[in-house]
Amino acid sequence: MPAVPPPVLALLLGALLGLCGLPLPWSFLSFLPLAGVLAFAASARTVEGVPGRLFWSGVGYFAVQLWWLTAFLGKLFQFPPAGVLAFALFVLEGLFLAVMAYPLARLVRSPVARVWALAGGWVVLEWLRFLGPLAFPWPTLGYGLLPSPAIQIADLGGVLLGSVLVAGTAAALAGGWVGGWSLGRQGRGRPVLLAAVCWVAALGYGLTRTPGEGPVQPMLVLRTAFDSFGRAAGRLTADEQLQIQRQASARRTPDEVLVWSETALTAPATQTVLPQFPGPGISGLGTPLYERPERNDVVSIDGTGQITSREAKAKLVPFGEYFVFYNGILRPVYRLIENQLHFELSSAQPAQIVEPLTLEGVRYGAYICYDSVFPWVARSLTRQGAELLVNPSNDGWYSGWGCSSTS
Repeated sequence: MPAVPPPVLALLLGALLGLCGLPLPWSFLSFLPLAGVLAFAASARTVEGVPGRLFWSGVGYFAVQLWWLTAFLGKLFQFPPAGVLAFALFVLEGLFLAVMAYPLARLVRSPVARVWALAGGWVVLEWLRFLGPLAFPWPTLGYGLLPSPAIQIADLGGVLLGSVLVAGTAAALAGGWVGGWSLGRQGRGRPVLLAAVCWVAALGYGLTRTPGEGPVQPMLVLRTAFDSFGRAAGRLTADEQLQIQRQASARRTPDEVLVWSETALTAPATQTVLPQFPGPGISGLGTPLYERPERNDVVSIDGTGQITSREAKAKLVPFGEYFVFYNGILRPVYRLIENQLHFELSSAQPAQIVEPLTLEGVRYGAYICYDSVFPWVARSLTRQGAELLVNPSNDGWYSGWGCSSTS
């Protein structure tokens, strides 16, 4: 039987790691395929083989985790095969892993030490993906803990502390694999025991967390799947969308606060009364296509339709809500996309500061869609007295894992 070529095996290991990602119930086991990725990369016979194997694993990992981008691009260009363009991103993310691995492979020669170096480099790379104007922190290993109580350690160090737990456990297993198991003088089994202790501590901490106490506010949260491309191109009018949402809101009981999703309403930024919204409640508010700069806000609206407070989206989606070099070297590319979509791309105006919304004496920490990926947004709102966090999202642009609901 012929041996499996290293790139193919690396690709399969990365894909297996991706299959342990969200939103699957076994995500907390992602340290197992990650151990295979680390061990296979670290055991390469040449220095160049280490980043090469990690590159192919990264391509497989991101291709599975972000496969929904292929569907998005197919809809964007109204030509399903155009989804293959997403593989440029998968390759780029794999290159980041390879660039991280190459100097480590040259500096560290022992396979066991390489395993630990690569695990640490992986977490550092995740941290770097949260930074800068082109931040793209998907996927992050720590989110794999969501199906287990261990996710509560995010209280102590954010989602990246979860990544440390996952990567450390994987490194302990991979180190024992490539170096041989021993509890004696070499002690390569000891990191596994230490990892087990860390898991027990994390699970114990999670199980001792108790729900917050306080008054209960009934809410009706709408999840409406609109054709966002059709709305942007004018095939779905704002009035048609409004009518659908008003019909869905009719089942609300008098004591419930209503929540509509991101950009569910459309109005000029200067408008202060929205009588079409059956308040009291919270809704996303977008500006009309003719208004520049574009805004992506969330507002609280009382029973009379009066806007009581307003908050803008803090973190804009790169190449979705703001466009780098729009009037520069990328202008021909943007023009091609605009011609295909039949509407003009425009950059939104981000929030200068984030503050909770106020509605009927309650302070709501409302952060919009992409804001939820960056911990500083929710933390800032909480520090300012937010009593409940609300994430109104409209992911009607996407399909599959890229499509989530308001929460």
